[in-house]
Amino acid sequence: MAPDTIAGLLLARKGDGRPGLRTRQQDWTWDEVVHESAVRASLARALRTDGPFHIGVLLDNVPEYVFWLGGAALAGASVVGINPTRRGSYLEREVRHTDCQLIITDRAGLDLLDGLDLGVPPERYLIVDEPAYDEALAAHAAAEPVHDPEVTAATRMLLLFTSGTTGASKAAICSQGRLAALGHGNSAKYEVGAHDVCYCPMPLFHGNALMALWAPALAAGATVALTPKFSASGFLPDVRYFGATFFTYVGKAIAYVLARPERDDDGDNRLTHAFGTEASPEDQAAFLRRFGCRLIEGYGSSEGAGMLKRVPGGPPTALGRPAREGVRIVSAETRETCPPARLDEHGRVRNPEEAIGEIVDTGGAARFEGYYKNEAANAERVHHGWYWTGDLGYVDEAGYFYFAGRSGDWIRVDGENTSALLTERVLRRHPDIVAAAVFGVPDPRSGDQVMAAVELPEGKRFEELRLPEFLAGQRDLGTKGAPRYVRVSHALPTTGSGKLRKKEMQVEGWRVGDPVYHRRGRGEPGYVLMTDEDKAALRAEFLASGRGRFLP
Repeated sequence: MAPDTIAGLLLARKGDGRPGLRTRQQDWTWDEVVHESAVRASLARALRTDGPFHIGVLLDNVPEYVFWLGGAALAGASVVGINPTRRGSYLEREVRHTDCQLIITDRAGLDLLDGLDLGVPPERYLIVDEPAYDEALAAHAAAEPVHDPEVTAATRMLLLFTSGTTGASKAAICSQGRLAALGHGNSAKYEVGAHDVCYCPMPLFHGNALMALWAPALAAGATVALTPKFSASGFLPDVRYFGATFFTYVGKAIAYVLARPERDDDGDNRLTHAFGTEASPEDQAAFLRRFGCRLIEGYGSSEGAGMLKRVPGGPPTALGRPAREGVRIVSAETRETCPPARLDEHGRVRNPEEAIGEIVDTGGAARFEGYYKNEAANAERVHHGWYWTGDLGYVDEAGYFYFAGRSGDWIRVDGENTSALLTERVLRRHPDIVAAAVFGVPDPRSGDQVMAAVELPEGKRFEELRLPEFLAGQRDLGTKGAPRYVRVSHALPTTGSGKLRKKEMQVEGWRVGDPVYHRRGRGEPGYVLMTDEDKAALRAEFLASGRGRFLP
């Protein structure tokens, strides 16, 4: 029977002489990975104190991260992945909340934590690039990887901070059993076998890297290839160096790689497929053409996964079909199942008011493992006995599910709903737009207006986009979908995993330091740069209309 814990999966690799972990500096067989994990498990047990057995890890994608994942699994501890893009009081509050007993970091991470009170005494920081750490490991070098009967499928393995793109992050619980099941399931779902080399450019504190790459590679006995951080310029050289066949991605990673100058030898690599989210159909086609690699778009989260299954030959923008009977689209108000969407020739939903609802799993409440010490957040996810994802979707007449964004991704313009997600997809078709976020900002008189934030390559000017002409040529963009305001940047704010901070940008609106262009009147096609006087006049219009409370 297949192991039902991460510890069991790891112990199954004992004696396996095939490559388990590779970096540009050193390689380890799977047997060596198991041994290194056992050393850290022994060290963790020796340092354990009363209370939750939580180990905070603040490292780039380096071998020590992988060894501590394995060590925590063997010891029955939980890894708390600390996001290095957090700062100050936010970082302090996030880590304190998780009750860590130990902090594993390096000198760079120590500088980031300087002056913060994480609730962990300084003597319980293990600094991996200092001699004292090597001495601590040496004292446990003889540790043997053994099965601990107290480690079961229910043993907590991870506390995964949600990315926080829509508000304050929460620590999602993931047990060894759930992660092991994802390892088995995703290795089959994403076609990861023992022969694969799985390149990991996404951070190991994020669910994508752990659930879609590390755990499946462990289950299948595939090789994990590490790079400290994602780099668009280093992506193809790394892929070639490792002979990578599979990788995972989130956010803007694919757009950044595609923004690199195209070369005749782009296809000279061993990549066959990749899994991730937020790659548009145009990105998928371009990536396949340039690199010969199929991008598999999916739907999932740190809190839950496996709700939808891929269907070969399905519509390119569809997420798939339900993996079980209880997955459906329902109205949040009535809890009734929404009728199928009626799509026009461009794939736009003609009946959004009735067809778009929240994606729920009526049998998923028992599978949701909750957020650590956050009952209010748990109640948002589980009520009426169902698991509510917080994501909007719709289903077509053939039964395929589609993602429609978060609740804020539908914008009420002139009394009509328009999809921010559709406008984002349209903007990302532009060859000079690296990334785009679209959201609603208040109109000074009533309802909302569409605002976009676009990221351009260095040296590219907004005027060169010829955006009005480009938008006019997109037949699937509705009359209300064209942005009224466009924020222009060469580096939009992102989370640690590369997702755009849409909520933050929505709050800032047009009152931001980046240049913002706008159409002066309704229906005017051209964009002009907003001046301080324009912003002051707009603010005065809000106040004159009694809508000052809606100012972004």
